[in-house]
Amino acid sequence: MGKAPASRQKQRHDPLYKDLTTQGGNLRTKARGAKKTDREDEGEEFIDSTSSRKILQLAREQQDELEKEENKAARDQDNFTFGSRFVQEQDEDEEDDEEDYGNVSDFGSEGDFEEEEVEEIDAEDAAMFEEYLRQSQPSKNFGQDGSYNLADKIMASIREKEQEQKQKEQAVEKPKDAVLLPPKVIAAYTQIGQVLSTWTHGKLPKLFKVIPSLNNWQDVLYVTQPENWTPHVVYEATKLFVSNLQSKQAEKFVENVLLERFRSDIETNEDHSLNYHVYRALKKALYKPGAFFKGFLFPLVQEGVSVREATIAGSVLSKISIPSSHSSAALCYLVSLDFSPANTVFIRILIEKKYALPYRVIDDLVFYFMRFRIVNDNSMIDDEEEKKSKKEAPLLPVVWHKAFLAFAQTYKNDITEDQRDFLLETTRQRPHRDISPEIRRELLAGSGRTEENQKEEVMADVF
Repeated sequence: MGKAPASRQKQRHDPLYKDLTTQGGNLRTKARGAKKTDREDEGEEFIDSTSSRKILQLAREQQDELEKEENKAARDQDNFTFGSRFVQEQDEDEEDDEEDYGNVSDFGSEGDFEEEEVEEIDAEDAAMFEEYLRQSQPSKNFGQDGSYNLADKIMASIREKEQEQKQKEQAVEKPKDAVLLPPKVIAAYTQIGQVLSTWTHGKLPKLFKVIPSLNNWQDVLYVTQPENWTPHVVYEATKLFVSNLQSKQAEKFVENVLLERFRSDIETNEDHSLNYHVYRALKKALYKPGAFFKGFLFPLVQEGVSVREATIAGSVLSKISIPSSHSSAALCYLVSLDFSPANTVFIRILIEKKYALPYRVIDDLVFYFMRFRIVNDNSMIDDEEEKKSKKEAPLLPVVWHKAFLAFAQTYKNDITEDQRDFLLETTRQRPHRDISPEIRRELLAGSGRTEENQKEEVMADVF
């Protein structure tokens, strides 16, 4: 005979995943797109008509009694507001009242208020009435003696409306760095953050691995304090998030975590170098090129990048294969920006990858290099200040000449004859002692773009 199953101990508290499912942090337990079939029915309790009539009758009687007591208390209070000189008159009035009402006084010998005789109510009806009020109304509307006042009910409803309005306003005015998570979740992931601040090898905590599957993964990730992660965690987290998140979501991770860590690491190091594990993380981020360009490269260029940062990031681009479509889009964006040596580093690296770029991108590159020509006085430009600025343009850095040479070597057969002439003129006006002769030799060796090549490209694009 088999052993009887051991009795399971009762859980002392709810599991952590139940707290994760609150505040929008739902774990995906089913496939995406699956329809929900289980619905919970909300039960409602009803009271029959006879009980309703009894409850309403008791409520009216109780309300009338409360009004009588309030009126009588107000009247008695007015009688006691007179001074000591009217004590004698008050006693005479009381004696008259006692005679009129059959020697029945409202006050005893010691001045205590005597309760009026109230019609007796069935105990079962009274219990049913109190139970109904307690179920239908909040407990704060009942007095200490268990009585219920209609005015308290109205004031309680007004307070609830005001509280709801305040909560809505606070939700709208919530600060950007606020995290709306259960305290239990915040405490758990705060401890995870402390572990990640010293982690170097081994297995990552399971609670950390489930973050990409949460709808509010950014809030949970913020609790772990990514700025305090070790470089080893940055590499493992990049692999985890980039591979499990969609491109737009991975773009947010790359921009908020990887880009900030890249810049801070270079600034804090004495030799302005990048940690090896962060460098490997940049390579893993190129697993999704769209997220890398939109979340890392473009923000890096927009915020202003140094030549040192551009050289380190460019070495990652040179070592990883990138689809030609993403490289073409990146080149079009970079050549549209203002000139800077750091931007030219990225342009040269993407050109040296020797992709079969569309003619439109090649034309943009031609206009980019033609932009640095010095305009003669016989040109069509009428603005004297622009002519002067073109003539007095400073010398271009070596990185620009290297990018020009890489373009001439790779795409010399994909430019038109007119474009070739303009580029030769640019080489003559912007010379470099060692590089310009090589650029001129490459441009003259090209065959040029013909109409047949353009037709073939159009056919290839259509199909």
